[in-house]
Amino acid sequence: MSILSTLGITSGRKVRYGFVALGDIAQEAMLPGVSHTGNSEITALVTSDPEKAQGVGKQYGVDRHYSYEQFDEMLRSGTVDAIYLATPNWRHAEFAVRALKAGIHVLLEKPMEISTAKCREILEAQKGSKAKLMIAYRLHFEPATLNLIEKIRGGELGEVTTFTSTFIQMVDPQNHRAKNGVEAGPIFDMGPYPVNAARYVFGAEPTEVVSAVGTRHPDAGLGAFDDTVAVTLRFPGNRLAQFVLSYYGNTLDSYTVVGTKGSVQMNPGYMYGKPLEQSITIGQTKSTESFKNTDHFGGELKYFSDCILNDRDPEPDGEEGYADVRVLEGIVRALETGERQVLEPFARERRIDTEAQLETLRAQSSPELVNTSNPGKGQEKVPKN
Repeated sequence: MSILSTLGITSGRKVRYGFVALGDIAQEAMLPGVSHTGNSEITALVTSDPEKAQGVGKQYGVDRHYSYEQFDEMLRSGTVDAIYLATPNWRHAEFAVRALKAGIHVLLEKPMEISTAKCREILEAQKGSKAKLMIAYRLHFEPATLNLIEKIRGGELGEVTTFTSTFIQMVDPQNHRAKNGVEAGPIFDMGPYPVNAARYVFGAEPTEVVSAVGTRHPDAGLGAFDDTVAVTLRFPGNRLAQFVLSYYGNTLDSYTVVGTKGSVQMNPGYMYGKPLEQSITIGQTKSTESFKNTDHFGGELKYFSDCILNDRDPEPDGEEGYADVRVLEGIVRALETGERQVLEPFARERRIDTEAQLETLRAQSSPELVNTSNPGKGQEKVPKN
């Protein structure tokens, strides 16, 4: 019996999702995108805040509400085929493992977890389950990003040698990201973006964290962690990736890829809610290309639901999530010790399929948020997990 038959999913049916955690990213971006996927629907909400459950439930017509303590009850209810999991980083394995063991598919926000050990727990649960696991790397489906990858693979930039990035936002000291240490700080919260980008730009895995340097600005008003971190990674073939992450500064998210024949700057490079743009230099010829703003979140959800309905393995899978946490973990060690960190050998065979993963759903407006807010302090929204 196929997994689709087991779950009672047939052709033309929609995948029924339980949304676990209703913070800013779920309310602002993922929930609004569900209705126009054509293959997904919301059937349950999980939150510790009854008022939030009522308010969000009313917005989307969802009357099945569960507390975190009732999570297993939801899994057994027969009303969900999959979950979208957007709890704080350090609570991902707690819920993902139980869902996978129950045969419920999991769309898991990045980072996959805060340690490779926790990632392995999730991978083991998925290995023993018929359910599918996808890590929510929304840029794996975004037109400008996929176009850049095609330019690189097509040789337009020549041999790509360097990757540099700056990713900064001014985080409100009252936001939970400011109060939960390194696990909620910029390394795990923002780090997946440049780490993942460097990996798909080079099509390879870094071999070492050459250096990681952090600082704490006295006026930032944040917790006991480095609010700004500068990192250098070494990749095979004498290639380097360097990036700065910060919770203290005017919003900027950009990256530049340089090859022997040309370069491309993406600015913005990670953001949702506006078009992503390329500034291209080939030899001495300069040009710009702007890509239509799309619904990153609805696109990745549509893709994942399609994988479930047609029994296909998704990309990005759990191994892709592990690959980034492997690097983030090394960055933390380098920051703590002040020494370079050689990363354990790791090979990733599967890469982004730029044709099969392209999604172009139109952008959606964010609704009024219930008992949550964007983490930025008086600035435009930036991508969160």
